Amino acid sequence: MLTQEGPEGIRFDFMDGCRVWLPDGAKWRVELWDVETETRLFDQEMTSSSMVHSSKRYYVPFEFKVWKDGKKIFTHRCNLRRKDVLISMELGGLGDHLAWVGHAIAFQELHKCRLTCKVHKDLLPLFSGAYKNIRFISPGMEDDRVYYAQYKVLVFFNDTDRNFQPNDYRQVGLALMGAYILGLPIKERRPDVIVDKGGRPIQERYVCIGTQASGLSKYWHNPTGWFMLVKFLKENGYRVICIDRSRVEGTGDVWRSIPHGVEDQTGNRSLTERARWLKYADFFVGLSSGLSWLAWAVETPVVMISGYTEPYNEFYTPYRIINRHVCNSCANDVTQTLQTDNRLFCPYHANTSRMFECSKAISVHQVQSVIKTIPGFGVQS
Repeated sequence: MLTQEGPEGIRFDFMDGCRVWLPDGAKWRVELWDVETETRLFDQEMTSSSMVHSSKRYYVPFEFKVWKDGKKIFTHRCNLRRKDVLISMELGGLGDHLAWVGHAIAFQELHKCRLTCKVHKDLLPLFSGAYKNIRFISPGMEDDRVYYAQYKVLVFFNDTDRNFQPNDYRQVGLALMGAYILGLPIKERRPDVIVDKGGRPIQERYVCIGTQASGLSKYWHNPTGWFMLVKFLKENGYRVICIDRSRVEGTGDVWRSIPHGVEDQTGNRSLTERARWLKYADFFVGLSSGLSWLAWAVETPVVMISGYTEPYNEFYTPYRIINRHVCNSCANDVTQTLQTDNRLFCPYHANTSRMFECSKAISVHQVQSVIKTIPGFGVQS
């Protein structure tokens, strides 16, 4: 059932696009417009009960007009002010949510709506309470609100007609795609998150690292990379804390353990506790992964080692590391479709000596050189 009631038994809403339902008993005509571009999207007559549903499901300032038996009886322009609106992103991972929540907040501020954000249940503690005017829920929670509109901020694969997103996510990157879907000015928007209380977890200077990610394509595959980097950081006066979820992670016959020499804070800890470790770290060294996004959210400098993605895919950091002299950035190649169920995804060089060369060829020297540019690096208090 559509959530809004119009005259003559008409029902409508803006749940995943503009929807208009017409009852039996008349000759109807419906026009659908994008008022911003003054584009007529739909114009058709109907003689029986019918549903009109826009092909575009992302935010568009829709207006529809309805005629009954040749007489215009109803015009409605989408107006979100003081309306209940749902933005769903619950299928995304940690990094996805952190990339998108800031855009959802800006959307609420722009439209003055009563916003609910549906997020993954494991991420609810990270956001719930961070914004007094925003309600966060997760799938399965009881929800008795009747929504005027809903928008889905997600990665849509194979959306060749651009019905769910105005452009290919691989072209604009994870950091900005939420702004495009929600019709906002295009820029990064850092979200607020909940951080466990207690201040610094240790008094000495320390660096957090995250060596694991959702797929092995994101790992730093230099065989001595992490070992030499940990040694370098400790020689410069830092305690090195590994905050990966697992001590060992991988698939099939390819497994990676946390680096030798780190202090082990791995485990299935709360994200608010991880945020506390990151907030007080001098900096974070990681991959194209959720922990890097979490470090960015708490405004800790991020050294990101990634040949798998283009730098524009994530938030801006001056400490981004990539080697352009080898195969790189297949994650943002529009000719390739990410295989989310394949943790060994390497579209060009799988099962060859060049597999994962995008990160194998990132040298320890390159990473160390970038770290040395961080203000205050190695300076003893």
